[in-house]
Amino acid sequence: MSKVLFVYAKGGPPLGYALSRVAARSAVHLLALSALPPTVAASADRLCASVLSPSEPERRDLVSLIVSRAQAVGADAVVTFSEYAVVAMAEACEKLGLAGAGGNCALARDKRMMRRTWQEQGISQPRFRPVATEQDLHDAAAALRFPLLLKAAWSAGSTAHRTLRRPDEVPAAWARAREVMAESAQLGYAELHVADAGADFLVEEIVQGTASEWFDQEGWGDYVSVEGVVVDGDFRPVCLSGRMPTVEPFTERAGITPAALPHDAQRRIVALARDAVDALGLRNCGTHTEIKLGADGRMWVIETAARFGGAMTVPQIEEVFGLDLIGMLTDHLLGREVSWPAEARTPQEADGAAGSLVVLAVDGAGEAWPDRRLWDFPTVREAVPVSAGSRLSVVAENSLPDGTLVPVYDPAAGANTMAALCLLSAADPETVIRDFRTLVDALPKVLPHGTTEAQS
Repeated sequence: MSKVLFVYAKGGPPLGYALSRVAARSAVHLLALSALPPTVAASADRLCASVLSPSEPERRDLVSLIVSRAQAVGADAVVTFSEYAVVAMAEACEKLGLAGAGGNCALARDKRMMRRTWQEQGISQPRFRPVATEQDLHDAAAALRFPLLLKAAWSAGSTAHRTLRRPDEVPAAWARAREVMAESAQLGYAELHVADAGADFLVEEIVQGTASEWFDQEGWGDYVSVEGVVVDGDFRPVCLSGRMPTVEPFTERAGITPAALPHDAQRRIVALARDAVDALGLRNCGTHTEIKLGADGRMWVIETAARFGGAMTVPQIEEVFGLDLIGMLTDHLLGREVSWPAEARTPQEADGAAGSLVVLAVDGAGEAWPDRRLWDFPTVREAVPVSAGSRLSVVAENSLPDGTLVPVYDPAAGANTMAALCLLSAADPETVIRDFRTLVDALPKVLPHGTTEAQS
């Protein structure tokens, strides 16, 4: 039987979901770089041939750790679905002679290198500057046009994003962004292979997006993501995911599969995503490419990744299109024949729609809730009316326990201040948007009142 080394770290699809899909294809040996979620620990012992949680000293040379563990278990393939481990895994696969993202993987991880590559290829993107010091940020602010967005080069989940509207905001933005990266590292949301990656930043012009010229229905955000895979260097688009508007500055609130776009718009978006992915020279990996939508058909590539979309993106694709992307990629890495979609699936080919909502303590306008509340999904399920035929559930692995105080939303910390992740299945994308807007409006009214003493 074939053997797969599964390198687990925070981020990506829920571990329980991903692990079950890989285990259906092969014997699995789990290398746990992060603590296993309590909801998954028991099933991991059942699904895996071995589970190893390396010591801190062993993790210092992550590539060597992955190589040695893969050799010890006789792995035929190595997989990870975490943003924070993709570069180390790609380098390890190169040393092992196994299929992987390839030597250019860092181009899809370090946003500075990514943007420089696209700049050289003439690919449409916001104007940017790399920054490593506060003085760099002052210099960049003088060269670029406000408003600007400061972001960490190796972050994920909109962590350490700061909006700058005036030059005098530079010192505070720089200090807070660095603080958040340090806090994220303590939470386990940080690059695992590149030393001092938390000190690397870039700043970019905020381009003006619009959703109304692309979507017929209100409630959509002004950017989409193209989900796909690279197979032996060939980009294969799978589908497009839509979004609700982000929360200030650019924290994602909800992802919806599929994005309800006309065929011609989808075709043009996929073509830009193909250019962006091809420019990076990836070999074998999932891809997740975010594209901003502007007026008069303009588009800008924001970033791409050498892994599948995180949160519930991959489970949503399986639900509505019947494509088990994790299982398919596992088969491909093991050298098996896989029937990938010939082109990106359209909304007309979807069986219903699915969406995932990040619960943040802000209302539909992005304003903070007036008081503190306790997360309690049974209350939400009973008190919030969704459309007939819609099914609302909670992703326990990505949610606080019921009765926990909902964190105050911190714009700089982004998704680090989420309370829960809800999943909705519905008849169509329009219904997902409508039900999520209802849910966002209802949460600060129906959740139980809480105090800072509630958790003690």
